[in-house]
Amino acid sequence: MTQIYQTIEQKLRDTYTPQYLHIIDESHLHEGHGGARPEGETHFRVHMVAGLFDAMSRIDRQRHVLDCLADELLGPVHALTLKLQSPKEAEKT
Repeated sequence: MTQIYQTIEQKLRDTYTPQYLHIIDESHLHEGHGGARPEGETHFRVHMVAGLFDAMSRIDRQRHVLDCLADELLGPVHALTLKLQSPKEAEKT
């Protein structure tokens, strides 16, 4: 795991105490595209299930996570794809 990956993981675990968290670094899929850096760690996909999301709308979940990772998004992270679910929603899939 890389430094930015670890930072994202730690912030999400500390903030949301997720029941499930899966992070994928997809930077290699974007080599040569805008926002890509030679060292990578620019594009991430996150799937997270957390009880905190029970009372939040989909857009509020997205905003909350984007606020949590604001420093990374203002710096090295160019793109973040989010799938954020409550435990009840995750049971259905």
